[in-house]
Amino acid sequence: MAGSVAVAAESARAEPAPQGAPERGTHPSTRASLAPEPSRASEPSPAPEPSRSPELSRAPEIAHAAPARKLSTGQRGPADPVKSLMHRHRELCERAVDPLEIAAGLEARGVTDRTAARYRHRDVFSLAEELFARVPGIAGEPVGALFAPARDIQTRAAWSLRALLPGAACLATLVSLRLTDGVLGGEARLAIGGGGTLLALIGLALALRTGPLSTGGRPAGAAALYGCWLLGYALYGDALLHQVLSGGPEGPWAITPAPLLGLAVAVAPAAWCVHLFSLHAHRKLNGSRALEEFAAGVRPLLFGAVAFFLCAVTGLLCLAGLGLGGGVPVGAAGLGVLLLLARLLTVHGFPEPAATGLAAACAVEAAAPALVLAGRLPGLHTAARPVDALVAAAGTGAVSALACGAAALGLLTTATVALSRASAHTAA
Repeated sequence: MAGSVAVAAESARAEPAPQGAPERGTHPSTRASLAPEPSRASEPSPAPEPSRSPELSRAPEIAHAAPARKLSTGQRGPADPVKSLMHRHRELCERAVDPLEIAAGLEARGVTDRTAARYRHRDVFSLAEELFARVPGIAGEPVGALFAPARDIQTRAAWSLRALLPGAACLATLVSLRLTDGVLGGEARLAIGGGGTLLALIGLALALRTGPLSTGGRPAGAAALYGCWLLGYALYGDALLHQVLSGGPEGPWAITPAPLLGLAVAVAPAAWCVHLFSLHAHRKLNGSRALEEFAAGVRPLLFGAVAFFLCAVTGLLCLAGLGLGGGVPVGAAGLGVLLLLARLLTVHGFPEPAATGLAAACAVEAAAPALVLAGRLPGLHTAARPVDALVAAAGTGAVSALACGAAALGLLTTATVALSRASAHTAA
């Protein structure tokens, strides 16, 4: 029995190890654990090395694809993403007196809430607060205070009195001419009219130079020239168009001073509407935490200011018409709203669209008598038909109402977009 056991042990040692079995090391514990368990040799042993062979047989560009993906996903940009923005807008941040001014400046330069999200901020206001805290300011005059609405009672009273000067000068001139009718000669009355007109222009210049209607020294472009044309048409335009339609012009044109008086008195309500709009817009800006929130809050303020002025100027024009005679002041009311919106855009830094709207109204008013005169030429009689139809339906005042109303509607649309930006209410 002992001899057979020895033969079996020697034959077991002579058998080769199964293919794929792990290399037995020289570690004694490994040999002791594997020798007395021959049943494990019948189990299928794992083959780890053959599973790696496909990876080794891949092409080099495929084999290195995984490390390339790791490198691309690992590049997350600079550790401080706001630093580049801080250097780019350093001058704006140094001169700002509060984070709102930085937010307005960033918005004017194209930074939106979506852009702020790339700098790990929820909105532009939050980004502006970090820039304001990190960039040290420089000593100087607070620029933003120049654009804040005046809150002092004496200052308000001063520009309110100046805004009353054009209306007071026009009213005094018309009363003087009414009282001297048949008493003074033509030259004396002409001197009174000329002097009153000069005083009204000086009062208008003072009202536009200071107070809420002031542009802060920024040029208004050709808006003044267009405004003079529109006021001249309100004074002479209806009578001129009537004479042209009747085969003229012949003789002196009749003057309709009621619209001019109503618009002159309406300078004071216009100044207060602009002041209240700017004041409440600043309050909305101080209480807003996002650009969309500010825009949604400032649009009703704009519509309310325009509606309030429309009611005020319509009432003043009706009172002037009762005293001096005249029809329904639709065209003059549209002109008043047009001039208000043009000045509002100019005050807040948008003189180009304001001048464009005024120029469009001037073009329509100038085109009306020009088309009537062109219709007298051979073969061009159809050119005067639109004007004839409009005047036949609503009178000569319809031309001014259409021109100023359409231009005012266009400027209102522009102001709704432009004045809903934070940059329009603070220093850029």
